[in-house]
Amino acid sequence: MSTESPTLSEVQKQVDHWITTIGVRYFSELTNMAILTEEVGELARIMARRYGDQSEKPSDAGKDLGDEMADVLWVLAALANQTGVDLNDAFQRNLEKKTRRDADRHRQNPKLQ
Repeated sequence: MSTESPTLSEVQKQVDHWITTIGVRYFSELTNMAILTEEVGELARIMARRYGDQSEKPSDAGKDLGDEMADVLWVLAALANQTGVDLNDAFQRNLEKKTRRDADRHRQNPKLQ
């Protein structure tokens, strides 16, 4: 395995390889969507308690924020594989869209000054 960070396409390939060799098969798209929602909820719980106004429970104190984010990325990559989405391409198009749309919007927002 390379020591360099993988591209999103490589992440998708790694997830596919793991699922088809170790995980046996993909769960259905709807099941994976529910799992993604669950993983985002776990991430939100840690964020709300660690960085928000809620106090952190002892059971959440040792949770690895990066691991929780990686769980979200994992399931998102699985869903992309199942639905034929290349996340590298989709991300690049999305970045270009945001750049065109918001070129001056945030600089002109008095709330951000």
